[in-house]
Amino acid sequence: MNFPENLKYSSDHEWVRVEGNEAFIGITDFAQSELGEIVFVDITTEGEKVDKSAVFGSIEAVKTVSDLLMPVSGEVLEINPELDDQPELVNSDPYGHGWLIKISIDNEAELDELLSAADYKALIGQ
Repeated sequence: MNFPENLKYSSDHEWVRVEGNEAFIGITDFAQSELGEIVFVDITTEGEKVDKSAVFGSIEAVKTVSDLLMPVSGEVLEINPELDDQPELVNSDPYGHGWLIKISIDNEAELDELLSAADYKALIGQ
Protein backbone atom coordinates (compact mmCIF):
# COMPACT_ATOMS: atom_id res chain seq x y z
CA MET A 1 0.00 0.00 0.00
CA ASN A 2 1.01 3.55 -0.72
CA PHE A 3 1.17 6.33 1.92
CA PRO A 4 2.86 9.44 0.48
CA GLU A 5 5.09 11.23 2.99
CA ASN A 6 3.97 14.70 1.85
CA LEU A 7 0.38 14.14 3.03
CA LYS A 8 -1.24 14.36 6.46
CA TYR A 9 -3.67 11.65 7.56
CA SER A 10 -6.70 11.45 9.85
CA SER A 11 -7.55 8.50 12.06
CA ASP A 12 -10.80 8.35 10.01
CA HIS A 13 -8.74 7.41 6.91
CA GLU A 14 -8.82 10.70 5.03
CA TRP A 15 -5.68 12.34 3.65
CA VAL A 16 -4.90 16.06 3.31
CA ARG A 17 -2.54 17.68 0.80
CA VAL A 18 -1.93 21.31 1.78
CA GLU A 19 -1.29 23.90 -0.94
CA GLY A 20 -0.95 27.33 0.68
CA ASN A 21 -4.13 28.03 2.66
CA GLU A 22 -6.07 25.48 0.62
CA ALA A 23 -6.07 21.70 0.76
CA PHE A 24 -7.17 18.69 -1.24
CA ILE A 25 -8.84 15.86 0.69
CA GLY A 26 -9.42 12.24 -0.24
CA ILE A 27 -9.52 8.79 1.31
CA THR A 28 -6.41 6.70 1.85
CA ASP A 29 -5.26 3.71 -0.14
CA PHE A 30 -6.07 1.59 2.92
CA ALA A 31 -9.63 2.98 3.12
CA GLN A 32 -10.39 2.39 -0.56
CA SER A 33 -9.05 -1.17 -0.34
CA GLU A 34 -11.23 -1.87 2.71
CA LEU A 35 -14.33 -0.44 1.01
CA GLY A 36 -13.82 -2.32 -2.24
CA GLU A 37 -15.18 -1.18 -5.60
CA ILE A 38 -16.38 2.43 -5.31
CA VAL A 39 -19.60 2.96 -7.28
CA PHE A 40 -20.78 6.42 -6.14
CA VAL A 41 -19.46 9.49 -4.35
CA ASP A 42 -22.13 11.75 -2.80
CA ILE A 43 -20.85 15.17 -1.74
CA THR A 44 -23.26 18.12 -1.63
CA THR A 45 -21.36 20.48 0.68
CA GLU A 46 -19.76 22.71 -1.98
CA GLY A 47 -19.80 26.32 -0.80
CA GLU A 48 -20.41 25.30 2.82
CA LYS A 49 -18.18 25.62 5.87
CA VAL A 50 -17.71 22.21 7.45
CA ASP A 51 -16.26 21.70 10.94
CA LYS A 52 -13.50 19.22 11.70
CA SER A 53 -14.90 15.69 12.22
CA ALA A 54 -18.27 16.63 10.65
CA VAL A 55 -19.66 14.64 7.72
CA PHE A 56 -18.98 16.29 4.36
CA GLY A 57 -20.42 13.52 2.18
CA SER A 58 -20.56 9.78 1.70
CA ILE A 59 -18.90 7.18 -0.46
CA GLU A 60 -20.68 4.09 -1.70
CA ALA A 61 -19.03 0.80 -2.50
CA VAL A 62 -20.70 -2.35 -3.80
CA LYS A 63 -21.32 -3.65 -0.26
CA THR A 64 -21.43 -0.55 1.97
CA VAL A 65 -21.86 3.20 2.32
CA SER A 66 -19.45 5.18 4.51
CA ASP A 67 -19.56 8.75 5.76
CA LEU A 68 -16.71 11.04 4.80
CA LEU A 69 -15.42 13.04 7.78
CA MET A 70 -13.69 16.39 7.51
CA PRO A 71 -10.07 16.13 8.76
CA VAL A 72 -9.79 19.93 9.27
CA SER A 73 -12.35 22.73 9.36
CA GLY A 74 -12.86 24.68 6.18
CA GLU A 75 -15.06 25.79 3.33
CA VAL A 76 -15.61 23.30 0.53
CA LEU A 77 -14.44 25.15 -2.60
CA GLU A 78 -14.73 22.36 -5.13
CA ILE A 79 -15.90 18.79 -5.51
CA ASN A 80 -13.87 16.63 -7.90
CA PRO A 81 -16.01 16.70 -11.08
CA GLU A 82 -14.30 13.59 -12.50
CA LEU A 83 -15.94 11.43 -9.82
CA ASP A 84 -19.45 11.97 -11.26
CA ASP A 85 -18.66 9.72 -14.21
CA GLN A 86 -15.68 7.81 -12.79
CA PRO A 87 -16.08 7.10 -9.04
CA GLU A 88 -13.64 4.21 -9.48
CA LEU A 89 -10.82 6.80 -9.66
CA VAL A 90 -10.92 6.67 -5.85
CA ASN A 91 -9.82 3.03 -6.14
CA SER A 92 -7.29 3.37 -8.93
CA ASP A 93 -5.69 6.71 -7.96
CA PRO A 94 -6.72 7.69 -4.42
CA TYR A 95 -3.98 10.33 -4.03
CA GLY A 96 -4.20 11.76 -7.56
CA HIS A 97 -7.26 11.91 -9.81
CA GLY A 98 -9.36 10.30 -7.04
CA TRP A 99 -9.27 13.30 -4.70
CA LEU A 100 -12.68 14.21 -3.26
CA ILE A 101 -12.79 17.90 -2.31
CA LYS A 102 -10.73 21.08 -2.29
CA ILE A 103 -11.17 23.34 0.73
CA SER A 104 -9.97 26.61 2.19
CA ILE A 105 -8.46 25.86 5.59
CA ASP A 106 -10.11 27.71 8.50
CA ASN A 107 -7.67 26.77 11.27
CA GLU A 108 -4.14 25.78 10.27
CA ALA A 109 -3.42 24.62 13.84
CA GLU A 110 -5.73 21.64 13.18
CA LEU A 111 -3.19 20.35 10.65
CA ASP A 112 -0.81 19.69 13.56
CA GLU A 113 -3.37 17.23 15.00
CA LEU A 114 -3.21 15.03 11.89
CA LEU A 115 -0.96 11.99 11.52
CA SER A 116 2.26 11.63 9.55
CA ALA A 117 2.53 8.77 7.06
CA ALA A 118 4.51 6.75 9.63
CA ASP A 119 1.94 7.39 12.37
CA TYR A 120 -0.92 6.45 10.03
CA LYS A 121 0.84 3.21 9.02
CA ALA A 122 1.20 2.37 12.72
CA LEU A 123 -2.51 3.11 13.29
CA ILE A 124 -3.58 0.61 10.63
CA GLY A 125 -0.90 -1.97 11.50
CA GLN A 126 1.25 -1.58 8.39
